[in-house]
Amino acid sequence: MNKEQTIEELKNIVQPYIQNQEAFDILTEDTDFINDLKINSANLVDVILDIEEKYDIVIDNEAMERMVNVKAALEIIATKLSEKN
Repeated sequence: MNKEQTIEELKNIVQPYIQNQEAFDILTEDTDFINDLKINSANLVDVILDIEEKYDIVIDNEAMERMVNVKAALEIIATKLSEKN
């Protein structure tokens, strides 16, 4: 799975929770879930649960705290998938 594919899948996961369509439309690795996309902290938990379900991974509390932007999410997903294999 390549980074672009993962970003597209991540966009599909976060889309129901975003409050800033403009930031979503220009989403990059530096896009912050809370500050840019205006996803509230309760919905960020939903995003993390959706990521866990989509990739069949478990994201621990330490990783959850780091998952504040797209780049961190990509790194955590890649790490958890590699640990699984």
